[in-house]
Amino acid sequence: MRMTRRVDNVQFLPFLTTDVNNLSWLSYGTLKGDGTLIVVNAVGAALQTLYISAYVHYCPRKHAVLLQTAALFGVLLLGFGYFWLLVPNTEARLQQLGLFCSVFTISMYLSPLADLAKVIQTKSTQRLSFSLTIATLLTSASWTLYGFRLRDPYIMVPNLPGIVTSLIRLWLFWKYPQEQDRNYQLLQT
Repeated sequence: MRMTRRVDNVQFLPFLTTDVNNLSWLSYGTLKGDGTLIVVNAVGAALQTLYISAYVHYCPRKHAVLLQTAALFGVLLLGFGYFWLLVPNTEARLQQLGLFCSVFTISMYLSPLADLAKVIQTKSTQRLSFSLTIATLLTSASWTLYGFRLRDPYIMVPNLPGIVTSLIRLWLFWKYPQEQDRNYQLLQT
């Protein structure tokens, strides 16, 4: 975004939902007293907020983006109010917040399924990012192992779809290899 000073080919919603996901897991980590969850998700939320700020800066339609951000921020505040004010029992709060975080994480991992159908239909992986696929696989596997180590199903289970969808995407990269960009080939000669 910074190099091109444009956001034409960048989707905004993943930045926003990942920020909410990080903030939700940060709350779960705080409630549980888990330093790893706190640090990783605090850094993730800070980075996502920077990405959102950059997107807003370069976006020509700021009103729509700011409206989406405000709406999701309002939902987030309502959720925090519910978990922190209306659920007085700490154990019940931990379970409900863990379930919320799990469902939200699963939905994020399953959201690219529409793109996968398009890849199969067009027999082209141009719309997929190989580096993001590898990063998702490694991150999902790490969190699954961490959840297994802690015996915490709220951390372990929602990351399994990330592993599965990453493996499916890797298989698609193998089945439908990306053609190298012609300009890139010319630069190599």
